[in-house]
Amino acid sequence: MSRLRQHPYIATLVQQYSTRAVNRREFLRTATLLGLSATTAYAIAGKIDGRSGTARAQSNKPKGGTLRLSTTVYDVKSPATASTTAHPLIYAQVVEHLTKTGADNVTRPHLLESWSPSEDLRTWELKIRPGVTWHSGRAFTADDIVWNLTRLLSDEAGSSVLGLMKGYMLNAIDTGEVNERGRKILRHELWDANAIEKVDDRTVRLNLKAPQLAVPEHLFHYPAVMLDPEEGGVFGPGANGTGAFTLTELEVSRRAVLEAVEDYWGEGPYLDRIEFIDVGGNEQAIVNALLSKQVDGAFQILPDFFPVLENQDHLAYYEVTTADTSVTRMNVTHKPFDDPRVRLAFRLAIDPAKASAVTYGPFSTPAEHHHVSPIHPEYARLDPWTRDVARAKALLAEAGYGDGVDVELTIQQNPPHHLRNATALAEMWEEAGIRAKIKVVPNAQYWDVWLTAPLGATVWAHRPLAVINLALAYRSGVPWNESGYANPTFDRLLDAAEAVPDPVARRENMAEIQSLLQDDGPIVQTYWRKLFTFYDKRVVGFAMHPTYQVFCNELALRDG
Repeated sequence: MSRLRQHPYIATLVQQYSTRAVNRREFLRTATLLGLSATTAYAIAGKIDGRSGTARAQSNKPKGGTLRLSTTVYDVKSPATASTTAHPLIYAQVVEHLTKTGADNVTRPHLLESWSPSEDLRTWELKIRPGVTWHSGRAFTADDIVWNLTRLLSDEAGSSVLGLMKGYMLNAIDTGEVNERGRKILRHELWDANAIEKVDDRTVRLNLKAPQLAVPEHLFHYPAVMLDPEEGGVFGPGANGTGAFTLTELEVSRRAVLEAVEDYWGEGPYLDRIEFIDVGGNEQAIVNALLSKQVDGAFQILPDFFPVLENQDHLAYYEVTTADTSVTRMNVTHKPFDDPRVRLAFRLAIDPAKASAVTYGPFSTPAEHHHVSPIHPEYARLDPWTRDVARAKALLAEAGYGDGVDVELTIQQNPPHHLRNATALAEMWEEAGIRAKIKVVPNAQYWDVWLTAPLGATVWAHRPLAVINLALAYRSGVPWNESGYANPTFDRLLDAAEAVPDPVARRENMAEIQSLLQDDGPIVQTYWRKLFTFYDKRVVGFAMHPTYQVFCNELALRDG
């Protein structure tokens, strides 16, 4: 199909926005996912609502200087298995994504020039941007995409990309074996030999098993960077990339240093050098580094320290509303959480609004135990959640726990709001006969047990569509399904929701999913949080991204 052909649903989408059947956010996201350029989508929206677009100045930025940013410096040798949003802060400056979801939650081509979906959303033609080269001088080609996507979708890579794309790119094969808990061990393979098809040196065609709207956003999932096939999927100092910087030094838990490259294909770089500095995970130390000008910006700042920084003359404040959250998930392979009555009792004992206020104060909004945020375009408004301690007790008794139940809740040591949330939950649970002991562990230790602990609180980053997190966290058998949840009805509803381009129709699917998770699901979820940070006012071009991403090629430093 011609990449200039407009998807037929876009005309309907324009009409829907004209009559306000969908809002501006829904229009922009859906139109761009269907292949309309962001510039055109914003222009159409502007003609309808009279609002301007999101122009961003790229010229007249000062050149030179070293930018110093505070963050956790992780081992980033395996981007495919990265499990936190801090990992790509380092590697994504060197190895890049095919697409780019901006701070406005609109996804644009990056290494790609364009994408074109078929009318049924089962064929996606990806066209590579001309002129993109590796640091080595070799052209970036379709072979690089085919190798990377094939690897990311393999069991051997262990990437969460498999969970995102499993429903439309893979078949699950029963090995005939079971794990230590008696569950089937599955392996995965591409559903068709031509699922990832090289058309020519600049074109790759994805042939899908099932319709999928969010392919471009899946390609921006933070492990889905393009690595040089000649380096076998391993990243480190000196690694080849297509980005504006090269990694020259990496000392885990201390610092990472990146140097600008010459002849970058895209905007910038304006900086000569970036230093990511790890001050040890202590929030006060991060604030002190900002106050003393040891660093020019921070990965994030917590509400506890907002009053300390808000009136500092040399600092600028940045914020963004997000679907970033923490879920207290019950691993259904452990008793008592194998019983859906127990899981529902754990939710019914909780008042999310009260827990949200205690946890994050005015920088959060209450959640509803289903991991779909009001800012997601497909969010369906359900009846308000009501705490019901009496029913929680009755359900526990019905499940055989008339005397209550004893559990251990494992949480990360930092940030401190994890303990505030856990304490609020434990106090409310106690009224229903749920006796929770809170186990606080160092952050690194938590990630050793997050997939196995019977009850744990896990941070989940913002994604622009709810179906993305639902696919990562709750689809049966995927790598990041920390709860072990496996519900064929949920999987079927999620597959259906992912295939629908119409935000109004998709919202109907989501209402079923949200209700199912409230009744049967594996989580207690109390809040959504706003993200914010402070940067030195000398920094030019920064915007707070809902997934913490920093596009360092766009940043510059004023003299001062």
